[in-house]
Amino acid sequence: MPLTGELIALTTVLCWTVSVQFFEAASIRVGAVPVNIIRIFTALVLFSAWLFIRTGHPVPLDFPAHAWIYLSLSGMIGFFLGDIFLFKALVELGPRLSLLIFSLSAPTAAVVGWVFLAEIYTPVQWIGMLITLSGVCLVILEKPSALPGGRTRRSASLKGVIFGIGAMLGQALGYVLSKVGMQTDQGFLDAFAATQIRAIAAFACFILFFTLTGKWGRVMTAVRDKKAVGLTATGAVIGPFIGVSLSLLTLHYLTTGVASTFLSLTPVCIIPFSIFIHKESVSIRAVAGAVIAVGGIWLLMVF
Repeated sequence: MPLTGELIALTTVLCWTVSVQFFEAASIRVGAVPVNIIRIFTALVLFSAWLFIRTGHPVPLDFPAHAWIYLSLSGMIGFFLGDIFLFKALVELGPRLSLLIFSLSAPTAAVVGWVFLAEIYTPVQWIGMLITLSGVCLVILEKPSALPGGRTRRSASLKGVIFGIGAMLGQALGYVLSKVGMQTDQGFLDAFAATQIRAIAAFACFILFFTLTGKWGRVMTAVRDKKAVGLTATGAVIGPFIGVSLSLLTLHYLTTGVASTFLSLTPVCIIPFSIFIHKESVSIRAVAGAVIAVGGIWLLMVF
């Protein structure tokens, strides 16, 4: 089917844009970390059921050892550490600013590939990185301002930006590790099963984290908040189960560069949600910064 990869990539962007609304709402109610473990647990149940229906096994036992190693590392860095930072950034900055910083994972992944995988980039692509950074800085350095009706423009706090950068680094490193883990001599491994391995590793990290810190009480409190659980479960279906799996599936049809270009559209797609759902006034400067950032990523990935 023509444009299969492109349609999958656009669907992924829509999933990420919608799911983050649910996760932000749940995180504000009960905190970012409890929402993360509930989200991962829900996704694991879905992955196990889906894989059992397809193969008769609840986990991908046929995956080679190198896939389990690299995908597990990807889950620890991306799903565990990266997503903790992302959820905290959502609380501090809101979806629009958080995902704009998060979009820098594409050029960051390119730098990681250049340093560690000997990938080669042209001068135009390096210019694209600088343009992307400029676009993001244009938005996050915007000062809050009062508006008619008592509304304000949401600005970036230093703590929120640090959380956003942590999320971005986790996403970039996790994506590179996922690509290495999925590649075999026969082609790419199944994207849904690969995402399940990442989720298993992340869930194990959360169990260890809560056990060592003695914070299971926070999770129990969060579970008793039925609205927060409902929001998290809905986001888990749309985000980790469908969205993340589709993001890996795009690699079956598109090059890494083209796939990343599509996925970087999320910060632009989030702007209507910020305006109509969160009642946030988005300035011309913020829109321009988002467009500039995505334009820089397009230069980086396409040329």
